[in-house]
Order: sequence, then structure tokens, then C-alpha cells
Amino acid sequence: MLTQITSEHSAKISKVLTPELLETLRARAVEHDENNTFPHNDLQDLAETGYLRAQTPVDLGGLGWDFAVITEAQRLLATASPATALAVNMHQIINAVASVFAIHGDDSLTFIHRGSANGEIYAFGISEAGNDAVLFDSSTEAVANPDGSVTLTGTKIFTSLSPAWTHLLTFGKTPDGSQLIFGVLDRSAEGISADDSSWDMLGMRATFSLVTRLEQATISAEKVIRRLPVGPNQDLLVFGIFSTFLTLLSAVYTGIGDRAAELAQQALALRTSTVQGITLDQDPVLRYHAGEAALRQLTQNAQLRYLSEAIRNNKDFGPEWFPRLVANKTHAVRTAKEQVDYAFQISGGASFNRHTEISRLYRDVIAGFFHPSNDASAHNTLATWALGPLDQ
Repeated sequence: MLTQITSEHSAKISKVLTPELLETLRARAVEHDENNTFPHNDLQDLAETGYLRAQTPVDLGGLGWDFAVITEAQRLLATASPATALAVNMHQIINAVASVFAIHGDDSLTFIHRGSANGEIYAFGISEAGNDAVLFDSSTEAVANPDGSVTLTGTKIFTSLSPAWTHLLTFGKTPDGSQLIFGVLDRSAEGISADDSSWDMLGMRATFSLVTRLEQATISAEKVIRRLPVGPNQDLLVFGIFSTFLTLLSAVYTGIGDRAAELAQQALALRTSTVQGITLDQDPVLRYHAGEAALRQLTQNAQLRYLSEAIRNNKDFGPEWFPRLVANKTHAVRTAKEQVDYAFQISGGASFNRHTEISRLYRDVIAGFFHPSNDASAHNTLATWALGPLDQ
């Protein structure tokens, strides 16, 4: 089995994500994918184990896990149910941002950890149709009110955890176009609606990443967390979101690669060559391909762990941070796709049945190409880092 949790983390994680729970989630994933339903039962089970307050400090009622531990855990969760892991990722990312702030001596996001300890579920309302600037611009209008609150009007897309979130980390741009205002919106606020009319996706169906419409929805003054200039900047919030989002996203796709490689191993041990009279795991050509799969997975494993520990330890990569984060995400998705392709071929014609696990992984892994940073954006970032900016 290529899924490897470090010994220092395994005891913590296995007490929460038990083998029995993981098998339950894997069995449910079939149903949620088939029926296009949201995994409320998964979320409830994870909440009961304490997983949704895993990053909250112990003295605030949580498990006190650091970023390296939650990265390993999300990777493991994805081996059982990728869609559940991707949905829960949003909640874990926002908690990880609060942890990044704490590492830098800023306790202004402690309310997120307290909320998680009290059963709140956080999601992101960042993505907007046609906005490839992501965190550096917005088509949502943000009107600052005299009492310090902010009223948002706009449309957010791919809001994972839509049926379950209680708080939304979101943002918009002031009418004069000069500032971006970030804050945490309470689900009880007026003017929030979700549209599930078009949610029938190819894969990752159980994430229920619906369109969210904000019609003069107001963030209270105490939940407004940043006012930043439009355009690229290196504020701690931007770093916190980018670093934890890209790394935990990589963890999910690394987990998919883990599971695909494991399914391939099982298939090789079970299938027999009629011509050679041996199981396929004894075939030298197929053993070479198995070695390649192990090489891919171990390489991605090392990269993911290194970055998760660097974030936890507040390592100073300076201008190399973003290229490293983008490279890890891009490599994780590519590797997962290669592992799924490999397992699909190794498993034989039976895997072409839509109801097999590898068939579901084949559809699920495609979602990785749509998350920021996409392939074109990643290459632009890496080329600029390697060669410098384009001549004017």
C-alpha cells in the first residue's frame, strides 16, 4: 500500500480517521456519486470524531493538530472518499489560515477556531465566473457601511459544502474600484441563496459546489478581516489562503493517486495471465510499470510533506513560495491522473463499468484541472520565476 502516514502523525490520525470509518465513507461514496447527493452523514460522522475541530488549539476545545498533520489526514480521507475530502477541505483550509495567522503572532482569526470548536462549518466564497485574478480582484460589489459592516452583492461559483456551511469567507470590491474587503459572512444573514439547478457534474459530485448569490448580504463589523488594494499583494491573508489552499488541494489529489496505485496493486495480484500461467504481478513488463507508479507516488509524497512542514514551521522561501506551491499542486494533479490511468488499464475491461471504484476515480480526478492555479496559470507563474517577467 502506497498510502503512508508518518509515524509521528499516525497515532493522532488513526484515532480519528479509523479504518472502520474510512471503509464506511468509501461505501457511501458510491451512493452519493450515483444519486448526486451531498454527504451529510459523512460530515456528521467527521464532526462527531472531532475532525472538524482538529486544528483548533486544545485549550479552545480542539485537537490541536498542526498543518502537517491535517495535510496527511486529508490525503488519507481522500483515499476513501475524494468528494467528501474535497468538500471538507474548504473548512480545513479556512482553519489552516487561522493557524497561519497564529504562527505569525496574529490572533485576529482565533474566532474561526472557536467557531469550529462550537460546531460551525466554514466554506469559501472566492471564485467568480471569468475572474482569473482570483484573490486580487472581484466582480462582487462591497459597500462599506458607517457601522463598520460590509454589504456584498455578487455571484460566487463552486462554493463547496453549499448545503452545510454556516460561515463563508468571502470578499468584494468597493464601488470606486480601489479596495478589496474580505470577511466572514454568517449563513443567517439576509440576501444569501444557493442554486442547485445545474449541479450534475462529471465527477466530485458529492462536493455540491453550488453557485452562491449574494444580494446585499452583510458581513458584521467584527467579522471584517482585511481591506486590501486591488491587485497582487503579499498580505498575510493572501499568503495564508494561497499556501494552505494549494497544499491541502494537493493532499486530496495525492490521496487519489494513493488509492489508484493501491487498486492497481490489487488487480495485479488477482489477475492471471492465461498464456503465461502466472499472476500479473509476476510479469516483468507490468512490474516495471508498477515501479514507475511507485516512483511517481513517492516523489509526490516527498514534495507534499516538505511543503506542509515548511508552512507549519514558517519557513522563509521569499519569492519562491508561490512557484513552489503552484508546482506542488500541478504535480499532484498530474500524478493522480497518471496513477488513475495506470490503474484503469491494469484493472482490465471490467473497470470500464461505470460503477467500479476506479471508474469513479477516473471521473473525480478530472476536477483537479479546474482548481486554481490551472495549467496555463501555473506555467506562466513558473516561467516568470525562471526567466523573469515578459519584456514590456
